[in-house]
Amino acid sequence: MIVIARFSFPHEAHIAKASLDSAGIESCIADEHTVNAQWLFSNAIGGVRLMVAEKDADEASQILNTDFSESLDNEINDEEGRDACPHCGSTDLSPYTKGKRPAFLVFILIGFPLFFYRHGYKCNQCGEFNEKL
Repeated sequence: MIVIARFSFPHEAHIAKASLDSAGIESCIADEHTVNAQWLFSNAIGGVRLMVAEKDADEASQILNTDFSESLDNEINDEEGRDACPHCGSTDLSPYTKGKRPAFLVFILIGFPLFFYRHGYKCNQCGEFNEKL
């Protein structure tokens, strides 16, 4: 077995291991428990090591270095499928939490929040807040 990648945190190594497992490449994680027990030693011991058989090293490094971000479609091209502001009809919306600042201030002053805050969307055109779209 040879080291194919090093990670600062065990969860990163597990994500990479899952990618290799899905491609049929056997791998193992070394020093995971040492870093979990004392995470400050991660850099000193070389991090969490992902190891594969020497015969699979080239294929494994190719899989780990492949950028799959182009596979994701982050844009919604169909305007009918997009949410729109009920006030002005704009589709320029952003996630927004209403009442977060007063709750934070009360939390700082007395130790726990008394105000309930609401999650929703804020229209970037008219400024209107909507809980559900």
